[in-house]
Amino acid sequence: MSKRSRRVALIHATPVAVDPVMEAFRRLWPEAEPYNLLEDSLASDLERAGGLDDAMVQRFRRLAGYAADCGADGILFTCSAFGPAIEAAARDQAPRPVLKPNQAMFADALALGPRIAMVATFAPSLAPMEKEFADMAAAAGSPAQLTTVCVPDAMAALRSGDADAHNRLVADAARDLGGCDAILLAQFSTAKARDSVAAVASVPVLTSPDSAVSLLRDRL
Repeated sequence: MSKRSRRVALIHATPVAVDPVMEAFRRLWPEAEPYNLLEDSLASDLERAGGLDDAMVQRFRRLAGYAADCGADGILFTCSAFGPAIEAAARDQAPRPVLKPNQAMFADALALGPRIAMVATFAPSLAPMEKEFADMAAAAGSPAQLTTVCVPDAMAALRSGDADAHNRLVADAARDLGGCDAILLAQFSTAKARDSVAAVASVPVLTSPDSAVSLLRDRL
């Protein structure tokens, strides 16, 4: 099978995640054929429920099954607050690669040093992401520690169409993160601020879309 025929399903919980990952595919893997599945009630339902439950896990398993029915060679979830649900979906789809949003970025970060900082814009994602990072560090035998800061006003600005305000708020938060080996931009949508953060940072700035697309390209 040629690289051009590799179909990748992108499953989103918010429309603001779509453009950043599509842009990453254009730069890093133009031969791929990504397609988008948007289920934008997921984030609001999670906030109302206060956490993941079995019903939400089953929704993710069905989403992954639908993506597979559409001919996906690989599946990338872009919604960072749903790690355990995505893990359940991934078990259903093995050996087809199914990536959690931050899986590849965290692996890249662990190679850069033990002091990792992260800027997030969606508060419900913090606890599962911090646990995922800690679990990956422990599995790798790494002493890495993750320092996080959340800027919910940036997400609100982006959802209202003000990308400039979003980027400025994320960069302002990153400017205060001194003494780290890398800065991670947590949400897929936060990747829009990459250039603004890089302008104020003296360390590598990693984004979920770039790392995830690169890992899927290597696996497929």
